[in-house]
Amino acid sequence: MASQTVTEAYFDHSAAKRVNTDTVIVKTLRQEYPNLELVIAPEISSNLLAYASAGHASFTVIEDGGDLPSVVSWKMYIPSARRMDGENGVLADQIVFGKFLYKWNDSEFIVYRIEGRDGSGAYPSVNNYYILSTDIHKANSLCAAVGKWSSELHGEIWVFDGGYWQKNAALYQSVMGSSWDSVILDEDMKKAIINDHLSFFNSQETYKSLKVPWKRGIIYYGPPGNGKTISIKAMMHTLYSRKDPIPTLYVRSLTSFNGPEFSIKQIFIKARQFAPCYLVFEDLDTIVSDNVRSYFLNEVDGLKSNDGIFMIGSTNHLDRLDPGISKRPSRFDRKYLFPDPDFDQRIAYCKFWQSKLANNKDIEFPDELCRAIAGITDKFSFAYMQEAFVAALLAIARKEEGIDPSYEHPLTEEMNDGWVGVLGDGDDLDGLVLWKEIKKQVAILRDSMEEEQ
Repeated sequence: MASQTVTEAYFDHSAAKRVNTDTVIVKTLRQEYPNLELVIAPEISSNLLAYASAGHASFTVIEDGGDLPSVVSWKMYIPSARRMDGENGVLADQIVFGKFLYKWNDSEFIVYRIEGRDGSGAYPSVNNYYILSTDIHKANSLCAAVGKWSSELHGEIWVFDGGYWQKNAALYQSVMGSSWDSVILDEDMKKAIINDHLSFFNSQETYKSLKVPWKRGIIYYGPPGNGKTISIKAMMHTLYSRKDPIPTLYVRSLTSFNGPEFSIKQIFIKARQFAPCYLVFEDLDTIVSDNVRSYFLNEVDGLKSNDGIFMIGSTNHLDRLDPGISKRPSRFDRKYLFPDPDFDQRIAYCKFWQSKLANNKDIEFPDELCRAIAGITDKFSFAYMQEAFVAALLAIARKEEGIDPSYEHPLTEEMNDGWVGVLGDGDDLDGLVLWKEIKKQVAILRDSMEEEQ
């Protein structure tokens, strides 16, 4: 029986009952290329084509001739991530089987990229690169370089969701658009939070000299809508902007095909690998439930070293956290309360909106209006204040378009007492359209707050 080429073997194998693609390919490669060395690199750890597409190598298709193609690919349409941006999607090739001449560092390799989907409905499929070279050391060096590049972040953030880590470029872009200038907090508290983080990452030698583990954890807690999430994003931006950037690992959930304990194990393996790093557990009380608490705590301060890991957890319900998490130092050492904003902070938030609307000639927004709005939004979170501004501005825009709901909330007139007491009788803001609409929206939101309680 005449020997087959790899291409022939792949198509014969794919058309019959499949047992193990990898062994079939390896056997046939040995027969077709008896004088070349073979190295196999799983794509999950060493993506050779992506590495070349990033400009670090090059590849061209090797045509075998004959009736069988040298590349089998699926033409896939990838829609725009945001339809409202007006961008069209793109066509991309997902290679199922391909044979390439691969060039890297003045060396040439024959590389096959082959998808192995063995058995009936076996998922996930295993994608391997089969690297043929006259020099095994050069092939291994290529695998090491590609593996190192594949494990690094390139304008992305590691996000753990669905039981595995994935790189997320969209979250990175969102984080890099965040700033402490947009965070309205007590200034002393803001400085303390920033210094807490920066001093940790600058103090490795201090921890070492004191012979204490170089790790830290803090918790942000308080009612929803008061800046916990935006503070985390602003800090992520700050850490990425350092001369020696600190990567963020963001945990969305522990849901996994292998169970939450497996997820916790994978989370801390990755955190130790990327240390020093910033490990984020948003809504910590929903992530770490009672049934995985002990496993989580063992990873946090068990026998394994967590040097260089700064954990941040946020929660709207501190009382739902187990005391072993919330009250014991060495796990989460410090807690920062994010309360509903006080009068001065509400004024600062109004000034934030004032600056955003500074170029809008249709909206009159004097300084007195900041104090007036702060005077009628007692017990409002920043999120509720934002909704009042957004709803008021939308109502103004609708009126300018000739759409007037003509609804006057009964509480709006009573609110005049709140702001007159702050400003005095000499100031009259009733002629300002923004003030009229803000009062309406604040009254509506107070109704919804009472219903929630």
